[in-house]
Amino acid sequence: MIDVNSVKRMSPRFTARLLAGAATGLLACAAIAQQPANGQADEAATAASNASALDIPESVVLFGERDPNVRTATALVNGEVITQTDVEQRLALVVLANGGSVSAEEKDRLRLQVLRNLIDETLQIQEAAAKDIRVSQQELDENFARVAANFRYTPDNFAKYLTAQGSSARSIKRQIEGEVAWSRLLRREVQPFINVSEEEVRAVVERLQASKGKEEFHIGEIYLSATPENSQQVAANAQQIMAQIRQGGSFQAYARQYSEASTAAVGGDLGWVRAAQLPEPLAAAAQQLDVGQIAGPVAVPGGFSLVYLIDKRQVLMSDARDAVLSLKQVAIDFPAGTTAEQAQQRANQFGTALKNLQGCGSVDEMARKLGASVVENDIQARNLPPQLQSILLAMQIGESTPPFGSAAEGVRALVLCGRDDPPDTSAPSFDQIMAQMEEDRVNKRARTYLRDLRRDAVIDYN
Repeated sequence: MIDVNSVKRMSPRFTARLLAGAATGLLACAAIAQQPANGQADEAATAASNASALDIPESVVLFGERDPNVRTATALVNGEVITQTDVEQRLALVVLANGGSVSAEEKDRLRLQVLRNLIDETLQIQEAAAKDIRVSQQELDENFARVAANFRYTPDNFAKYLTAQGSSARSIKRQIEGEVAWSRLLRREVQPFINVSEEEVRAVVERLQASKGKEEFHIGEIYLSATPENSQQVAANAQQIMAQIRQGGSFQAYARQYSEASTAAVGGDLGWVRAAQLPEPLAAAAQQLDVGQIAGPVAVPGGFSLVYLIDKRQVLMSDARDAVLSLKQVAIDFPAGTTAEQAQQRANQFGTALKNLQGCGSVDEMARKLGASVVENDIQARNLPPQLQSILLAMQIGESTPPFGSAAEGVRALVLCGRDDPPDTSAPSFDQIMAQMEEDRVNKRARTYLRDLRRDAVIDYN
C-alpha cells in the first residue's frame, strides 16, 4: 500500500527477440553443463541408451504438479515473462502487510489480483522504457534502503527477512521501479497537457468560502474499474476487500495492491478534501462515516470505490484536536502473578494519589513514593485514543486523567502540563487548489492510459 500523506514514487523491457536470445544462451550453457567429464563418459552413454529404450519423447509436456521452486511462466506480457515465483513473492508481501494471517480462500483471490497488478506493472515499465524513461539501479537501491530503514533493518538484513517470509528484495524493487517509472511517464506525457483555468480555481475558492465551518475529510480510496459486463463481479470483489479490512486488514496495504488510481502508491490517500471537491457519490458516503469507518462499494464513473474516513475537521476553522499537549505519563507496572484484586487495590491507591496531585511539579515526587515511572512527551491531541482526547481537552493545566490500563499491562495516567492551541485555519492558497485539481485530472488520464495499454497488449496466460 510507509507516510500516507506525503510518500509518492528500469530496467529495459524484454522484447520477444531478447527473450529468444536469452533462451538460446541458456540452452547453450545447459548443453555445456551437461558435457560429461572424462571419467563419466561411459555412465552418460549408458544413461542415454536407457532413456532411448524407454521411448521417452524429446519434447516432454508435464501434466502433474510442478516443483514450486522452479520459476515457471504464468503470463507473457508483450513477450516479457511473469513467473509463478513472481506472483508468490509479491503475494507474500501482501500477506506480510496484513499481519501474516490470511485465509486460504482469501489467498487464492489475492493471488489473482497480484497477477493482474504484476501485468499492469509490467505494462507501465514497458511503456516508460518505450519513451526512454528508466529507473537506475542506484535509485532502486536507495529506495529499497529507505523502505528497509522504515522497518529498522539494514538493506542486507531486510533482504534476508523478506526471503524468510517467502518474498524477496527483487519483488519490492520491481514494485518501486514500476511506481517511479509510471510517475515519471505521467509527468512527461500527461501532466503538461492538463489545463486548469484561473476561473475554475476561483470558482472553487468561492465554494470554499461559502462552506466555511462545514466539515472536510481526510479520505482514503480504493478504486476498482468496471465495465457493464463485469460490474457485478467487481462489486463482489470490493465487498470482499471491505470485509477483510473490517476484520483488521490494513487499508493502505489493500489500496497499494488493489486500487487502480494513481494514489495506490501512497496507500490510497486522497489527503484533506471538502465535500464539494469530491464526486457526489463519494461525498455522500464520507459524510455518513465516523472516523475509522469504511463504506462501499460506491458506484462512480468507470467503476466502484471503497471510501475510508481517516479523519475529519471543519472547513477553515481551527480544531481543538490540533492542540499540542505537554503530558507527563505516570505508569505503574504489576509484577507477574498479580491478581485482579491486587491490581484493583494498587489502582485505587494510584487514583487517590492523583486526586491529591498539586500540579505537574509534584508528579516526580508522587511517582517516587508509588514506585512509578514518569515519561514526558508533547503530542497532538488528535493522535491520542478518542476516549482520552475528550478528557484531556476538557482538563486544566496540572490535572490528571483517571487511571487506565489492565492487570497485564499495569495502570497509568496522563497529567496535563501545557497546551498550545492551534491557530485559525486559513484557506488553501490559489496555487494549492490548482495543483490539486491538476492532480485529479492527471489521475483520470492515467487510468485511461493504463486501460489503453491493457487493450493493446499481447498477454498469454499459461
